[in-house]
Amino acid sequence: MYLSTVTSPVTAPPGGDPRRRRIALVSGNVVALGTVSLITDVSAEMVTAVLPLYLVLGLHVSPLAYGVVDGVYTGATAVLRLAGGFVADRFRSRKLVAGFGYTLSAVAKLGLLLAGRSVPAIGAVIAVDRLGKGVRTAPRDALITESTPPEALGRAFGVHRTMDSIGAFLGPLVALAVLAAAGESYDAVFVTSFCIAALAVVVLALFVRERPAAALERAAALEPASAPESAAALEPAAAPESAADKVSLKAAFGLLRDAPVRRLAAASCLLGLATIGDGFVYLMLQRREELSLVWFPMLAVGTSLAYLLLAAPLGILADRIGRLPVVLGGYTALGLAYLLLFGPVGGWPLLVLTLALHGLFYAATDGVLIALAGPVLPARLRTTGIAVVQTGQALAYLVSSVLFGLAWQAWGPQTASRAAAAGVAVVVVATLLLLRKRGPVR
Repeated sequence: MYLSTVTSPVTAPPGGDPRRRRIALVSGNVVALGTVSLITDVSAEMVTAVLPLYLVLGLHVSPLAYGVVDGVYTGATAVLRLAGGFVADRFRSRKLVAGFGYTLSAVAKLGLLLAGRSVPAIGAVIAVDRLGKGVRTAPRDALITESTPPEALGRAFGVHRTMDSIGAFLGPLVALAVLAAAGESYDAVFVTSFCIAALAVVVLALFVRERPAAALERAAALEPASAPESAAALEPAAAPESAADKVSLKAAFGLLRDAPVRRLAAASCLLGLATIGDGFVYLMLQRREELSLVWFPMLAVGTSLAYLLLAAPLGILADRIGRLPVVLGGYTALGLAYLLLFGPVGGWPLLVLTLALHGLFYAATDGVLIALAGPVLPARLRTTGIAVVQTGQALAYLVSSVLFGLAWQAWGPQTASRAAAAGVAVVVVATLLLLRKRGPVR
């Protein structure tokens, strides 16, 4: 369905038929990477769907303690995102580095069997799992970027995130099935999650291809001087350098000397601060509507379903009208979801609207933000640059989760959720001003 008719769309000659490039969908490499993400997300979401319930309602941890664990779940990726991105760029081994990250996350699933009811041990295992995610994310997104022409990046990331969200949709359902079959044994969920994650590593090794360095340099030489995403505000940060030159730490740190990259990194930090953990959203819905514990994992399914349906259409829309408006629209939807949590609407309408807006937020931001960043970054440091953007989000998310847990504990969930909605509004305006500083952004 998603396979492109163009084998290497990025390397099409400048005089090639532009209509042929427009009708191409996405490359086979994007489909292969999407398949790996689909399988991995089935594994990850099996654990994620039951973790808030297990910690807060099972082990009776406080909202602040859950905020710390939830922040670690994403924030632990921060340092290794940068390390993974730099190593992948320096040694031109993006597939190998991504594979190591997927393997680390798979092995971590077995660690949950040894953690038992110890919250610190669970936090440590989750940190290892997220370190694996941190290592793999930037190389994977760089592989997608290199397999796609600049004008189709929104579509490519939309397709990839659609496949990813299929896994997120299926994961909680698989977890429920395993729990039902194994007499509500969490150990059975962890073992099954490990087996599925191992399958993803096999698919990556067999079907994902990495383009040689020489091909990347030829593609970079054919890229237009200014990408359609940048206009005047986000001009390319630097001209591509020779593939024979090793990527140095000095060059990697030098990325932030370029104003467009610096503005994007700052924006990613702001956007991360505006986001609270999914588990908090689901816990507030569960408490307000007094949902049965059996239905709790299905809240994640609702978000994933909306994400699944909207990721590809919003990716295509971002290519047509501009990526920044779509990203900011996604955060606006997130703010509305926070307001709904304790608004006048209740019952099934509340559940449907909140989960739909939550899924729309992910569909409009997850891949589209990376598509926004891709054309700004120099080809030989693209993985490192993507890691910088993602690290800013991850560190800010860690802070956000802890602060929201503290606000919940001090003021209660209703006041905390309204404060979060106000924070989203401030961040949307600040991000728009930051990225439009030197002109309009598409």
